[in-house]
Amino acid sequence: MVGLKVKKTHKLNRLAKVEHPLQALKAYLPEGAFEPVLALIHRYKVHLTVTKARKSVLGDYRHPVMGANHKISVNGNLNPFEFLITLLHELGHLLCYEEHKNRVEPHGKEWKYLYGLLLADFIQRDIFPNDIKQSLQKTVMNPAATANGETALLLVLRKYDMVKKEGMAFVAHLPEGALFETEKGKVFKKIKKRRIRIECVEVATGHVYSFSGLSEVRIVKSAE
Repeated sequence: MVGLKVKKTHKLNRLAKVEHPLQALKAYLPEGAFEPVLALIHRYKVHLTVTKARKSVLGDYRHPVMGANHKISVNGNLNPFEFLITLLHELGHLLCYEEHKNRVEPHGKEWKYLYGLLLADFIQRDIFPNDIKQSLQKTVMNPAATANGETALLLVLRKYDMVKKEGMAFVAHLPEGALFETEKGKVFKKIKKRRIRIECVEVATGHVYSFSGLSEVRIVKSAE
């Protein structure tokens, strides 16, 4: 069965799986993406689940077992552009399985090629804003296995998040010398970027650490 499943939190804080018509998927996608996505879901008989936010993954693909459908899950808290890109990432795994089964690496050259084709198709449909489109042009050439491998793209995507967190910023967006606090309460000063990581010093100890530019931290105002 092809369908859309949305996980909702009930009063007892238990997750219930609620079946919805595929038309409900339109609310999660950018304008112009629903029809081509729907065509792929029907063509490959995908059972799609929209889940609550997961820290470890944005999406997941499971190949058919004992006659069941392909299964894809995508986090429902993503902005529409990130939701679409994540869904295409997982559809790339589906196409790779259709062609090669489990004979190739999950994020090997075969997956990169097929995911790249999907991205290129949706880029030319004029669905993405220009800044996302420019970042995706680089992704098409050599897609990363995980979201953290696409730092430049994710920083652009964050501009389109529907919920803005006051007082928070990504380390990549902070100026050199800025102070910030991590979720563990430690205060750091940003020093400089080294290739893809950012060097920062812990104020209390003077120890130097490297941060991902995607680390979301709380801005600390320096006392002057």
